[in-house]
Amino acid sequence: MGIFSRLADIVNSNINAILDRAEDPEKIIRLIIQEMEDTLVEVRSTAVRTIAEKKELERRIETLRREEGEWQRKAEFALFKEREDLAKAALLAKSRITESLKSAERQFAQVEEALQKQNEDIQKLEAKLKDAKAREKTIVTRQKSAAARLKVRTKLYDERIGDAFARFEQVERALDELEGKVEVFDLGRKKTLTDELSELEANSAVEEELAELKRRLGNRLRPQGA
Repeated sequence: MGIFSRLADIVNSNINAILDRAEDPEKIIRLIIQEMEDTLVEVRSTAVRTIAEKKELERRIETLRREEGEWQRKAEFALFKEREDLAKAALLAKSRITESLKSAERQFAQVEEALQKQNEDIQKLEAKLKDAKAREKTIVTRQKSAAARLKVRTKLYDERIGDAFARFEQVERALDELEGKVEVFDLGRKKTLTDELSELEANSAVEEELAELKRRLGNRLRPQGA
């Protein structure tokens, strides 16, 4: 199915609007170009036939003008020879030629007008086609560039994620190893009386230090004169 239904659709088309609505701009712009090229071939073929018709009419007009002049000359010659009857017959023949000449000239004017319109259409089509081809290059370039950037960024992203996980696993292994070294020292070991007394003394010292800290902070925060 074509994008355009007639020549006017192409001439009046907004390529940007068509591409904005397209799911696949690259495919659509190629279809647009193909349809424009096909239409251009048709318009040029029509113009060729119009030019041929114009040339044929030019030859016919030239022939009719010669015949018109010839009947005028014959009428004058017959009148000069005092043959008024022949002069009238010549003028009658001339009048028929004159009518044919006027009809051919009207046709010629119409053909010239049609040819002028076809020439304008060809110019507009060529301009639209040039614009479409320029946009195709831009679209293809942008698509390739975007695809290349996406590929690079995806690769970098994957590598960074992989590196992060690798570093995380390395840290976990290091922690596991460190905790293992600590736990080794506690394996098969029971607290001695000395260990328990030392722990009790340490806890007592911490509690005394905490109480002293609370006392100092309490004095500092207590309102003056209280």
